[in-house]
Amino acid sequence: MATQQHKSAALPLAFAYAALIVYASLYPFADWRDQGIAPWSYLAAPWPKYWTGFDFGVNVAGYLPLGFLAAIAVLRTQPGIGPVRAVLAATLIGAAIAFVMETLQSYLPARIPSNVDLGLNSLGALAGAVLAAALERLGAVAHWHRTRSNWFVEDSRGALVLLALWPMALLFPAAVTFGLGQVFERLEAAISEWLLDTPFIDWMPVRQFELEPLVPGVELLCVALGALVPCLLAFQVTRAVARRAVLMPLVLLSGVAASALSAALSYGPEHAWAWLSLPVQVGIAAAFFLGVLLLPASRRLCAALLLVALGVHLSLLNQAPESAYFAQTLATWEQGRFIRFHGLAQWLGWLWPFATLIYVLAALSRRARA
Repeated sequence: MATQQHKSAALPLAFAYAALIVYASLYPFADWRDQGIAPWSYLAAPWPKYWTGFDFGVNVAGYLPLGFLAAIAVLRTQPGIGPVRAVLAATLIGAAIAFVMETLQSYLPARIPSNVDLGLNSLGALAGAVLAAALERLGAVAHWHRTRSNWFVEDSRGALVLLALWPMALLFPAAVTFGLGQVFERLEAAISEWLLDTPFIDWMPVRQFELEPLVPGVELLCVALGALVPCLLAFQVTRAVARRAVLMPLVLLSGVAASALSAALSYGPEHAWAWLSLPVQVGIAAAFFLGVLLLPASRRLCAALLLVALGVHLSLLNQAPESAYFAQTLATWEQGRFIRFHGLAQWLGWLWPFATLIYVLAALSRRARA
């Protein structure tokens, strides 16, 4: 009965990781053309002249999480399937995705399909699936399932997936620390560009004010709310106060670590903590203090406070413009070494607060009906 009640988070995480693979494999999704050859002709290509151990490692490591998550999802959703068949199913899923990606790369001038990449990707999926089966055999997966049942409420899968995606959303540099969902300025520019040279451009409302940069006090509030929101999300699905007290600092530490990694990737390792200004430090401390006060709060109160915090957070963020220095930082991602991943990470940063908002409203609606 517990297996049915606690739906596995591995399945949506596997879909999310598969989306990451599709994005990284087919970016920039432009200039598609037909070369006049069969798109699978790369399968008979000879061994490449130039290759490195790093390329081999990246191709294996890139598909290892997919194989792991797919195998866990199969084992959790089909308990009687057995580890061998789960490994086979997960490997076939990974190999099929790799085959489709390499085949579609035949139509992209910036990408070169490779049978070696296909083999290494499939090997990575196999390695991840074998690791998942080994952990299942050792009882680690069942132990996690029991731990999840003891720590979290029955319908916690959506919240756990959102909490897992929160640090990933923070990897794309934000104008304000923990400031996810700052979309107004870019959305306004995108809509204006789409409607340009059409009669509908006159329908666009004219903004009566200029966006003003956030003062330190408002920035502090945004940081505090941005850090408090995932804590409240965790509180909403965590069973006991003591477990909330353990989970809250872990959530905050994951956000701090992701922000430091983002700064290191954007500006260099020596600037990993440059973002930790006084308003940010006070904001994180304020979020921790508020989180401690709310440890005994009911799940419904946590959900209500989360909605209020999200509303205020998004309102304040979207009344401020992106700085020119921040725009220069984005150019490093959009034109440099992060070109394959900047879009997906940016979309995560844009959409995470709104996905959380929808999840909490849906959860409250389900409880009201019950």
